[in-house]
Amino acid sequence: MKLKALKYLLVILALFFPSHFGISSELDNGHALLATLIQNIPARPFSAISGSEFAGSIFSLDGSRREQAILAEIMEGNLPEFLRKLKPVRLTHKFKDQETTTATIFVMPDYLAIGSDKDYLLIPMSLYTATAIASKFGFILPTKKMVDAIFGQSLSHFTPIPMAPCPQMRSTQYYLEHNRKIREQRLHSGFGLDVLAAGDKKDVVLTNHLARTLGRIAIYGWHRLSGVPIQPLATVHSANYADYSHGVRLVSDTVLIDGEPRSIYDVLEDPKLAKVLSDEGAIPKVRQLMTCHDQ
Repeated sequence: MKLKALKYLLVILALFFPSHFGISSELDNGHALLATLIQNIPARPFSAISGSEFAGSIFSLDGSRREQAILAEIMEGNLPEFLRKLKPVRLTHKFKDQETTTATIFVMPDYLAIGSDKDYLLIPMSLYTATAIASKFGFILPTKKMVDAIFGQSLSHFTPIPMAPCPQMRSTQYYLEHNRKIREQRLHSGFGLDVLAAGDKKDVVLTNHLARTLGRIAIYGWHRLSGVPIQPLATVHSANYADYSHGVRLVSDTVLIDGEPRSIYDVLEDPKLAKVLSDEGAIPKVRQLMTCHDQ
């Protein structure tokens, strides 16, 4: 147990303090791990369009064609560089036998976006688009417990900005306006783009409710500064639904359990270990939920 704890500590030191402690081999291992986790994300093409240009190109498209355009751009690697700088988030659970297990997940610092670091558009999308991208890149959607942990460990907390509910909330114009408001908050915060941030969007999440209500999307979060979420877990919308308030934050499908790399799918399907990552316990159909784009 002491050896596992030491391994865990060294990995975290490598991720948070890349120039300290004189443990070069462990630092190299930490950087190598992060590099491995993003290896399936294509490099952004030199000719890739900006977020503003993308918004202009989809402005008059209907929902279906807009989803196709979102999928095509992100699959080609047209996402900001800062999203590739994954951040570790720690979760723990104490079992009835008093044994405590620690999990470290690796998450994108903000929600999926199209464009460059200088000009990007945080982009809502359907569950089908989100799972196709996540699966291709070697990632997964978060659980409700992960979303809470991400908010709790974020350095930058946005104040949620709800906009008037109306049919236009699904429009590209609403996407642009909400993106502008978030960018203004970020500029005033003084934090860099690659700092773990939360509070700007609701999360598209994984839950056992999806297996019982097929063809739906699950959303949760949009935490106030107090830590209380505006949006309780809900599956009221169809899987094709997206509006300006939704965000897709990807979580690597590799997780550290007490310092040891594991498949996050295996952990979420494990009746015991799943409690570390999900307040629902095991999600037996998690692989099926993450391949709904193939159906």
